[in-house]
Amino acid sequence: MKKYMSLVLFAHSIFALPFAIIGFFLAIQTTAHGFDWKKLLLMLVCMVTARNAAMAFNRFLDRDIDAINPRTAMRDIPAGKISANSALTFTIVNCLIFIAATYFINTLCFYLSPVALFVVLFYSYTKRFTPLCHIVLGVGLGLSPIGAYLVVTNQFDIVPIFYGIAVMCWSGGFDIIYALQDEEFDKANGLNSIPAYFGAKKALRISEMLHVLSFVFVLLPAFYMPVGWLYYFGVAFYGFLLVYQHRIVSPTDLSRVNRAFMTTNGVASVIFAAFYLLDIVFLR
Repeated sequence: MKKYMSLVLFAHSIFALPFAIIGFFLAIQTTAHGFDWKKLLLMLVCMVTARNAAMAFNRFLDRDIDAINPRTAMRDIPAGKISANSALTFTIVNCLIFIAATYFINTLCFYLSPVALFVVLFYSYTKRFTPLCHIVLGVGLGLSPIGAYLVVTNQFDIVPIFYGIAVMCWSGGFDIIYALQDEEFDKANGLNSIPAYFGAKKALRISEMLHVLSFVFVLLPAFYMPVGWLYYFGVAFYGFLLVYQHRIVSPTDLSRVNRAFMTTNGVASVIFAAFYLLDIVFLR
């Protein structure tokens, strides 16, 4: 189990999970639906299994590329910690659990489950033919607040879509920053990424623009539902952390990319979700 958790970098689940929590409680707060432990647990199962499937499939598909990249050569499959067949089996099992969980949620989630899996699995192919791979990753993660809202309501709404776009721009932006580390490797091996296509300087500008859009779409829900000052405080803190990560990374200094990618983004999502929930409890 420890090896499989290493394969999928289970700790990174924290990035999108807080926005799924937001989508879930948004549905409870703004509709007539009440809190349901069963739905919450099923939503968490869907989040974990979809991400496990996406990460394991990415490691399976990229195993030969990872083996020749000095930065990734020690990942689990190239290093021989887990076999490629085991990673693929783990992917299939998680996909089946995901679909089974949606069956017990509602019909809409069940019918859309293959679409969601296609998006999160398809990302693994995109670096082979388009530099927009970061946006595809963002779309996959951006499904989290929308899907969580559907778990409760069985219908779409504009506000969770705002959060979905915010997550798409946020995660796409920080994935561009992370990809700066492989700019030269991607160029040499015919792989596509924003840094490889535009260069580090322009890539960082594109990442900044995506993060500005993310901030805008995190703020937009305040114009569609009642919020208190804690919500605005959470938005401000979220914006501060987005700015901070761009202050510690530059085209000539990538030594703190992992710090920007791991710590800043994990903190940003958790803190914003915490202020969102506090706002619901105390000010609405």
